Amino acid sequence: MEFFCYHRDRPDSVTLREELLEEHWSYMDRYQAQMIARGPTLTADGDIPTGSVHIVDLPDPAAARAFAFDEPSYQAGVYRDVLLRRWRNLLGRTMWDFPGGPDGGNRYLVLGLGAGQAADLAAPPDRGELIAYGPLLSDSGATWLGTAALVRARDPDTARVILTPDRYAGIEVHRWQFGGRPS
Repeated sequence: MEFFCYHRDRPDSVTLREELLEEHWSYMDRYQAQMIARGPTLTADGDIPTGSVHIVDLPDPAAARAFAFDEPSYQAGVYRDVLLRRWRNLLGRTMWDFPGGPDGGNRYLVLGLGAGQAADLAAPPDRGELIAYGPLLSDSGATWLGTAALVRARDPDTARVILTPDRYAGIEVHRWQFGGRPS
């Protein structure tokens, strides 16, 4: 089962986040084989982390909760909240398989929180700039709760149009970058 996990930083937690970076990476290294995508969200200028995205393949919702809430930065209070949902990998690949590679261009997390009838259940036909894409689902996988995408785009407005605007209670766009230990 695939899960989308978005830890959002508390205000003024950058120093603590930096202190825990090695612990965070070590923790995530344990899940490398199951990782579909990972990386921080950032302020609009790309300078300050605002959260951390992980899309990971785990056995069940209990394992996903353990993954999200045992994470060292969560335990230390870096994060103000966690969005954890089942997710379906409609591209069938990891971020490391993205043809555009880890560098070049602007990258965004586009997060649409559902409002009623399911939308965007199929990946757009032009997948060239999509890094990851899939629906957010209930633990059982039966109920659509939204859509999450990682995309390379010119700007936030261009990234936002990946989702059907009037089908969501809200659409968030966050600057994002490929994560993991620096090479």
